[in-house]
Amino acid sequence: MSCGEPHETDCSEVLDHLYEFLDREMPDADCTKFEVHFEECSPCLEKYGLEQAVKKLVKRCCGQDDVPSDLRSKVMGRLEMIRSGQIVPEHDVTASPQES
Repeated sequence: MSCGEPHETDCSEVLDHLYEFLDREMPDADCTKFEVHFEECSPCLEKYGLEQAVKKLVKRCCGQDDVPSDLRSKVMGRLEMIRSGQIVPEHDVTASPQES
């Protein structure tokens, strides 16, 4: 998606990293770039608003469930592999050893 207008930060970059922005998992300088982009680009601002609303709804509906620590570790490990560009395993990393 793109509004067709030139921006300092491209729409595709903003949308590729939208959840990092929503979760405040990026450096402040990048957050500022994204905020400037949202001021200029209504399609990206709309997408941001939609994803923010979905995130709030999920938190409200599912936020009370405790996440098992082993599941959290596996998910965080997989995210680190993805971020570092390593090949992601083909098998389900959330499955217990008996299921794999």
